[in-house]
Amino acid sequence: MPLEKISQVRGQAVNVPGDDIDTDRIIPARFMKCVTFDGLGEYLFHDVRYDSKGQPRDHSLNDPRFANASIMLSGTNFGCGSSREHAPQSLYRAGFRAIIAGNFAEIFFGNSINLGMPCVSISEDQRKQLAGIIEESPELDITINLLDSKIHASDHQFAFKLKDGARESLINGKWDPIDELLGKGEAIEEVAKLLIYK
Repeated sequence: MPLEKISQVRGQAVNVPGDDIDTDRIIPARFMKCVTFDGLGEYLFHDVRYDSKGQPRDHSLNDPRFANASIMLSGTNFGCGSSREHAPQSLYRAGFRAIIAGNFAEIFFGNSINLGMPCVSISEDQRKQLAGIIEESPELDITINLLDSKIHASDHQFAFKLKDGARESLINGKWDPIDELLGKGEAIEEVAKLLIYK
C-alpha cells in the first residue's frame, strides 16, 4: 500500500519549553510494558503533567486551549537519552504529527521520520517568536511546508532545517523503510534464490 506523501503538516501548535527533554520524560519507562504501541499517548509527559496522586500540574499539555494540538514546539536536543522507539510513538499516538525544536537526538529523529512525523529545526530567536505567537493566538493553525522549508504562522514565516534525505523521503512517500522493504518482495526472493544455489 503506497505511503502518504507528506509535503506539509498543518495544525494547532503547543509550546513545551525546555532543552534536553529526554525520552524518559517523554514516556516514563514504567509505561513501556506493552505488546503494542496503542495507548502510549495517554502517558505522554506523564511525570511532568501529573503529581504523585495523579492530579494535573500546570503544564501546557494540560491547558484546554491546546487540547487539539498536533504540532509541538520545544527546545534543543529534543529526544535525547535512551533510544526507545516508544518516545516518538507516544507523541504520534497522542495526535502529534510534527515537532519543531532547536535540534534533535539522532535516533529519536530517525524513529520519528519513520512514522512520517517531520522534526524540523529553527533557531532560538525563531522559537521565542513562534512561542509568543502560539501563546497570543492558541487557536491559530500553523503550517510546516516541506516544499519551501518554511513554517507559516499567520503573517510570519520561519525558515527551518531538515536533512535532505528525510525531507525527500517524506515528500516522496518513502518514509517507512519496513514498508519499502516489504514492497520489494520479488527482488528479495530473487536474491535469496541466488544465495541458496551458491
